[in-house]
Amino acid sequence: MEFQNLFPVWEQLSPKQQSRILGSVTLRRMEKGSLIHSGSGECAGLLLLKSGQLRAYILSEEGREVTIYRLFERDMCLFTASCILRSIQFDVSVEAEKDTEFWLIPAEVYKALMSESAPVANYTNELMASRFSDVMWLIEQIMWKSLDRRVASFLLEESALEESSELRVTHERIANHLGSHREVITRMLRYFQNEGMVQLSRGKILLVDRDALEKLQEGRTE
Repeated sequence: MEFQNLFPVWEQLSPKQQSRILGSVTLRRMEKGSLIHSGSGECAGLLLLKSGQLRAYILSEEGREVTIYRLFERDMCLFTASCILRSIQFDVSVEAEKDTEFWLIPAEVYKALMSESAPVANYTNELMASRFSDVMWLIEQIMWKSLDRRVASFLLEESALEESSELRVTHERIANHLGSHREVITRMLRYFQNEGMVQLSRGKILLVDRDALEKLQEGRTE
């Protein structure tokens, strides 16, 4: 898949704009677990995913992580170019959850495109609105949804992404996604195991009773 096949408003750019962006983008490869953006004021540019999976997260003052959203093929990451998004008042870090390939669009090139092209500016504004909706949804989950329901949701989401009922994920990793502590997640998973919903082993979680997890996720008791 080529860059021009994935860039959302490619056909609405002029030939000159297309040539400029093609001449500036670079294809990068990052291994699973690599930190791509540290959230410390960097402005590397925008990322357009060719393949793989990224996680965007924020850190609390105590150093606890919480995932705000994930990125997949065709998704674009704006927060790695914070210098062109003046409204951002918090640091976002980005890491590779899987081996990932992405195109890096230099911030100055994209900023120029935004000033010249209404389709690019409109797309960027729509994407920013979508990302902030993700953040607001996360805040709502943390404030109003119990941890057992959030853990059940995470397990079901992971199962769908991996297309497997056997998850290779640590308790620490789940805690980082949900903004919790490893010990709390361990206790919750042991409770799930006692209830027959999962089976735990070293570095693995097997989903045994998906119906029970779905009921828990939805808050149904019957």
